[in-house]
Order: sequence, then C-alpha cells, then structure tokens
Amino acid sequence: MPKPISRILLVNDEQQVLKALTKGLNAAARQLDNPLGTTFAGVETAREALAAICNDGDIQAVIVDDQLHRVSGAGKGKKLQMSALDLVHEIHALRPELDVFVLIAKQNEDEVVNTLLCEAVDGYFYRDDPDYLGWYRILSAQMLERAHTPFYDRLKEYVFMAKDAWHTPGHSSGDSLRGSPWAEDFYHFMGEHSFKGDLSVSVPMLDSLLHPTGIIEEAQEIAAQAFGAKRTFFATNGTSTANKVILQTLLAPGDKLLLDRNCHKSVHHGVVISGALPVYLDSSTNLEYGLFGPVPKATIFKTIEDNPDAKVMILTSCTYDGLRYDLKPIIAAAHAKGIKVIIDEAWYGHARFHPELRPTALESGADFATQSTHKVMSAFSQASMIHVNDPEFDEHVFRENYNMHTSTSPQYSMIASLDVARKQMSMEGYKLLSRTLQLARELRELINSTGVFRVLELEDLLPESVKGDDVKLDPTKITVDISACGYTVDDLQTVLFERYNIQIEKSTFNTITLLLTIGTTKSKVSRLYDALMRISRETRAPRRLYRAPAIPHFTRLKFLPRDAFYCAGELTPLLDEADQVNADLAGRVSADQIVPYPPGIPVLVPGQIITPEIIAYLVNLLRSQKQVELHGVVFDGWLPCMRVLTAADEQGLRPLDGA
Repeated sequence: MPKPISRILLVNDEQQVLKALTKGLNAAARQLDNPLGTTFAGVETAREALAAICNDGDIQAVIVDDQLHRVSGAGKGKKLQMSALDLVHEIHALRPELDVFVLIAKQNEDEVVNTLLCEAVDGYFYRDDPDYLGWYRILSAQMLERAHTPFYDRLKEYVFMAKDAWHTPGHSSGDSLRGSPWAEDFYHFMGEHSFKGDLSVSVPMLDSLLHPTGIIEEAQEIAAQAFGAKRTFFATNGTSTANKVILQTLLAPGDKLLLDRNCHKSVHHGVVISGALPVYLDSSTNLEYGLFGPVPKATIFKTIEDNPDAKVMILTSCTYDGLRYDLKPIIAAAHAKGIKVIIDEAWYGHARFHPELRPTALESGADFATQSTHKVMSAFSQASMIHVNDPEFDEHVFRENYNMHTSTSPQYSMIASLDVARKQMSMEGYKLLSRTLQLARELRELINSTGVFRVLELEDLLPESVKGDDVKLDPTKITVDISACGYTVDDLQTVLFERYNIQIEKSTFNTITLLLTIGTTKSKVSRLYDALMRISRETRAPRRLYRAPAIPHFTRLKFLPRDAFYCAGELTPLLDEADQVNADLAGRVSADQIVPYPPGIPVLVPGQIITPEIIAYLVNLLRSQKQVELHGVVFDGWLPCMRVLTAADEQGLRPLDGA
C-alpha cells in the first residue's frame, strides 16, 4: 500500500529565519512518529507561496509569518507585500481544505489572535519561541484529524473483533454462503469483507444513521467542514431521496415552489409528495445537438418577481452535460424575496476541491445542496450527501422527514464509503482533480485530432437564450459531435462497447458524453483515443442522423400534482385503432409523470393539461430510430397508454386559480 506524502509550507521573508524553521521542523519530523510522511519546505514571498500551493497537490498545511514584506524579491529594500490575513484569504480561495497557521510575536498576541478568531485560521505559533517538537505534534494532529475516518475506522475495528452474529442480516457475515455449492461463487466474487461489514443496526458501537450521537455524527461533522456546510447528513438512498427529504421539509401542501423543468425526476416526485404548487421554468434547449441547458437568467428573475409568495426555488447545477449557472446573483434575488434555494449538485460534488471548478452552490449562498458523492468521487452507488447552510434550519422537522425516507437497515459499507470519499477529497482531492482536468484537456485535443470526432466547447453547447448569462462548463464532462463518423449514435455505442470495451455515459441523436472523474487514468484516455482514431480511419460516409423532436413547452396545471396523482384515473391509448395519434387525449389531464429517458425531463406532470403537440411528441418518440425509455407510459398489449383523469375525478378536485 502506498504511503502518503504531506508537505507543510512555511512563508517567511527572512532567509536565515526560514532556513532555521525548516531545518528544525524537518528534524522534529524525523525524530517523532510520522505516519503522514510529513516534510517541511519554505518560501520567502506570498507570490511563491501561492504558486507552490497551486502546483503542489501534496501541500497539506501552511504556516504564514504575520510580518511579510517583499512581493517578489525584486528591487532594493523591503516593500510591504500582502498581509498575513490577505494571504490567508488567498490560500482559502485556492484550497479551502488546507490547514493554515500564523507565526506571530508574543507582544502582538492579543491584537493578532483577536483578528484571527474571525478568520478561518487553525492556530498560531510564537516566532521568538520555536518549539519544533511541539509545533510538529500540533501540525501532525491537525492533519490526522482531517484524515480521520471515524465511521470507517470503527467498522474495521468491529469486523476484526470477529463477533458471532445472532442478528440480521441473514447471511451472517457470509456464513450462509461459504461452502454452498449454489452460492459460494457470489461470496468469493464480492469478497469476504463485503459480508463481514454488512451488519445490523443492532450493533451499538456503529451508531445509528437515523439518530446519530457517536461516530456517524462525528463523520458528518468532519464532512460539513470539508464541503463548507454548517451541517451535513449522509444519505444512503441516493440524491433522489435527498431531494425529496428537503422538499418535504420546506414545503407544506399548497406552498409555491419554483423549479427548473430540467430538474431530476426525483424533484418532480417531491412535488407530489409535499403537495406543493409548482411553477415550472422551461429549460433552454440546443436543438442542433438535442441538449438541455439552464433556465435563462431573465426567466428566473422574472419568475421570482412574479411569485414573491414562493417558499422555495430549486435548480440543477451543473447539468448532465456540465453546464452550470452563475448562481450568486440568482440566489441573491431569491433571498431578497425570502425564498429558500436548493441546488441539486448531483454531478458537481467535487467542485469544492479545485479553484477551476468553484464557486460551489454553498459558496454562492445556497441554503441546501444535494450531492451524489458516488457520481464523481469514491463512494459506493447510492451514497450521497445533504449539505445545509440555511440559517433557519429546523433540524427536528428535517429529521422527521429524513427518517421517513431512510431505511432502518442502512448499508454500513455505504456509510463507510462516504467517510472515506470525504477523507480522500480533503487530503488529495486537489491533486487528483488537477490530474483529471489535465487529462480532460489532453483528451479534448486528441479527439479533435481525429478529424472526424469533435469536442463541443461551451459556445457550441449553449443555447442562444443563455449565451449572455455567464454560464460555465465543467470540463470533466466532454460532449462529442459524432455526426461525421458514419455511424448512428446507437451503432457507435455498440462498436465502442463490443469491439473496444468502452462504455460511455450518455448520448443524444448526434453526440456522446464522456465523464471524467478522479478515477480516470492516462491509459483509459489512450485506449479511448485509439478506438476513436481507428473508427475515424474507416472513412465511412456520413449518415443522415434524424434529429429528435423538440420537447414541447410546459402547458399549464389544472390541478395540484399531488391531487391528480392520487386519483384513480383511467388508462387511455396514445394511438387509435388505425395506429394514428389519439386526438381524444387533447384537453385531458395527466395523472402521471411522463418522462422520456434520456434526457429525463418530464413532458407531463400530474395535473398538467395535455395538448395535441405533447401527444404528437410522445408518439414520435415511440417511433424514433433512437431507443428512448418512456417512464409513465404503460403498454396494454402492444398499445401504449397513459393514465389520465376521468370526468368524475375532475369533479372531485379543486381547480387551480386560472385553470
């Protein structure tokens, strides 16, 4: 197992003092226990310090002298460079996960310490009283605290105790599988510890996810610090459940919710569960590539102004394709009207750990952020986090809703993976993301060099309606135009999978999307490039690619989604007996959510009025050459049907104002 390397950077403009400090601390590191591989290095200027922090992902802590003078070492005499406080701010702007200490004079203690108490500084040392062994112990303890994984460590400890299990789960640490001629292969495939670590809530030393008071609570507190939240909660049912929990916490039946129509379907399910009145904001669309972008800023600002009685707004940033909002002005506008803001950051949880990807939703002022830790970090599937910065957070109400949706038998290995994923991002996230971003730049160049495949840049991806909205692109999502390769997108995916052993993230009718993560390697990039280059050399004639029909604009709600959903309704076919569009559906009200996947944007939600354009769109998708799942469409034999309200259903419901 590789050993960690941890560098601590000292910033002091007195060369001899810096040399003595570095020598003394390195000697202390050699003399004492050094589990993190700690070494010390020094620079004389703030500029050098910031450069080192950018270039060296192994730097874990910084000690800043509070009396810095020279800017760059050029010129004669000493010039006052940025103050220690300004440098601390710069360090945190670049890498907020770093531990920062300040070197002070004893006579200035009161003044400096009072200032530092208001800042994100982890402590201070006396310049004139160097206690190298003591300093090293403090620095090492601070880093060990950040590297601590309380839940994972306790889980390992319990597993190695080898206790006899007289409790659930039924496999009893894998004993039911070992020696079985029918099932032992599963035991060996999954590995011994996957079963030994799959334990019951009957084990008190492992705490309770539903009512944490020990190691789970501690792990969540460390995660909150790492991700810049006041509170963090682990979710083992994915971000789908996390979204529902927050919506049900903040909204009562009839409360108004502003939401991006492009939100994940779990948000729309949350509307039904909470009984909220949704105000849908149509996403921007890029018809050339079949992509859905953010809601235009002008639309968001107008909707906020038109709905000052709204309780909550929820947006998705970044989108599946990597497009992210300029959140600060949007959140500020919502807060000015007293509207809470939730940001679904399912695809953007890694952003906190690299300046190229920040600001995060929380840094932009969001009250809540949900993140799929499993999507872009090292957690197991379904492992997610809920981050809270809401100054009016009601933990009791939140906990009741959280417990309503969370299993009483959570997967402990999933919780451990969240603990470890946080540790990894805190200790080496910057380093790993720097590598990933470099690989993304290289892959873009390699794909473009094929002359057939082309990476779409921000300007290509942005719909016209948001080109002035300061939308940014997450470079770890790469969208490739495949129009010139001679394959349909489905055929290309088959070739990549069957011939080259490559599975991509998603596609439209003329693009494929590649997701780079901290697990992306140089060899994977090389294999993908080799596959695309070989395909490009086949010189196949470009085929006509049939553009997917544009999703119709949202129509209007006649009833609350919850009220419509809980009606019995009736199944009505989309096609008549002549296999033509069933015109009788027009004007009816949907009882279900109809979601084409991909892209996953609801065409209909419960309570919405159906129009001829919507019916035609759904029928065209059913007949499309590209395979599309239509969630909510039910087949009665060969006939596609959807559930709509009956006349009796509608008579029993209260129409919305203006419906």
